[in-house]
Amino acid sequence: MSYDFDAIVIGSGITGGMAAKELTQRGLKVLILERGRPLEHQKGYTTEFVTPWDAPNRGQFDRDEIARDYPIQSNQPHGQFKWDNKHYWVKDSEQPYVQAKPYSWIRANVLGGRSLLWGRQVYRWSDLDFEANKRDGHGSDWPIRYKDIAPYYTRVEKYIGASGENLGLPHFPDMELQPPMEMTAPEKVMREKIHAKWPERYLTIGRTVNLTEKKNDRGPCNYRNICQRGCSFGAYFSSLSATLPDAQKTGRLTVKTNMVVARIVTDDKTGRATGVETIDAATGKRKTYTSRIVFLNAGTEASVQILLQSAGKQHPNGLGNKGDVLGRYICDHDAASVFGVMPGLEDRYFYGRRANGIYVPRFRNLKGVREEGVEFDRGYVMQGGSARMGWTDMAGDGDDFGADYKRRLAKPGPWLVYLGGAVETLPRAENRITLDPVARDRYGLPQLRFDVARGDNENKMADDAIREGTAMLEASGAKVLGSGRFGNLPGVTVHVQGGARMGNDPMTSVLNAHNQVHGAPNVFVTDGSAMVSAGSVNPSLTFLALTMRAAEYAVAQIKAGKL
Repeated sequence: MSYDFDAIVIGSGITGGMAAKELTQRGLKVLILERGRPLEHQKGYTTEFVTPWDAPNRGQFDRDEIARDYPIQSNQPHGQFKWDNKHYWVKDSEQPYVQAKPYSWIRANVLGGRSLLWGRQVYRWSDLDFEANKRDGHGSDWPIRYKDIAPYYTRVEKYIGASGENLGLPHFPDMELQPPMEMTAPEKVMREKIHAKWPERYLTIGRTVNLTEKKNDRGPCNYRNICQRGCSFGAYFSSLSATLPDAQKTGRLTVKTNMVVARIVTDDKTGRATGVETIDAATGKRKTYTSRIVFLNAGTEASVQILLQSAGKQHPNGLGNKGDVLGRYICDHDAASVFGVMPGLEDRYFYGRRANGIYVPRFRNLKGVREEGVEFDRGYVMQGGSARMGWTDMAGDGDDFGADYKRRLAKPGPWLVYLGGAVETLPRAENRITLDPVARDRYGLPQLRFDVARGDNENKMADDAIREGTAMLEASGAKVLGSGRFGNLPGVTVHVQGGARMGNDPMTSVLNAHNQVHGAPNVFVTDGSAMVSAGSVNPSLTFLALTMRAAEYAVAQIKAGKL
């Protein structure tokens, strides 16, 4: 059979971009299919240099527009959705889905996907994460361990460029890092006080893919903290700043945007993929592109949807769904935060607008089983930061008026400090995504139906994160002002994983140890849907390493005549 392309990559976010780079650089002719609109690095960042006073409505939203078109995207708890990147997100009004239980599906709608909009924190998993399911009995065992992926972590880190500090902790593996960004005065106090009281707890600067040194054509971070507008300097890693340009340089990449994937087409006799059926978002016209292999990197929820839609004679319940596992075991991270005021240090300020925060590695259940006195399985990390209060924070304080009021607001206020626990949720079969039997989208495709909820373990862990966060702030000398659950709605923290998990048994997993679909070995899935559990640290670096590993394996299989 002759093919239009050697490989089709579905999605252009961090994993789709990495797949395209790796496959083209290894000699394959590659097509990227992206559902969103086109966007060009640098030229497409139309709001990057717009000042707040020149922003439409001074940066305030049109409330009617937000309520109509962005009720879900705008409800992100950490302020990711802003006036200056609104045009990168999907319009909820145009891409509906069914919520059997409340769920926030956070999605981009441009070439590069959420690689333009992510928080940029990167951490290696350790065997504490890869062995978690086997140790405590939740979910199924991972088919790989840290040693299998460690070489790819190293290669990814050297390529993407991450800054931070190594601590030499076995459960928080060291990385290939550029020099760290500096912590503020109160953060340094927190680090000292916390470690003095709890020697097993370490506060460090975040490990971020914001460069602190020039790397190839990408410049260092300018400390503007407007990353999610798009960065013309390429100071943070995205598909547009790194992987797609490198893939384009090979001359072997074709990119098609505004392409909705209807299904992966499979051969009725072999079950293997022969291509991808698409729908032109503008015209509704359907077309099938053929290829030797397919890499599915549409994002956890969308990848599960495409696999479910790709039912065929050899895959009657969805691609790779022999054991009714596809769409199940959805997990992510909950969030529980504590914030307060640090007295003193008012003669100190911060430099620029650091696009990074602080990080406290996991300190609960470090042997993989419940410690004495702990009421939950797994663990959590703490992320946080600090800033001086400004006039918007202090405007309602005091009883002064006129010139005195203006003078007070012209000076920086006290230091705000906060810590937020990123709580690992457990993989459970009842947390699932399905195709709704009735609701359809504008293209006639089934809408996704979400039936995902938090459990008792997550609630207990979040409570512990609030208690321990409060204790750590107080030990640092801060006055705690409040706390709360700011990510308890599934999906909203964007670390959504599972649904097409890896494993050794086709009856209990969708993918094998090399991210190949069981029964369709020329289909590789390497985004968050491939994950077997959520882990306790941010997952994106693991997605990238799995993608690089799978791409290397796929090309080797092609050369060996097996694909």
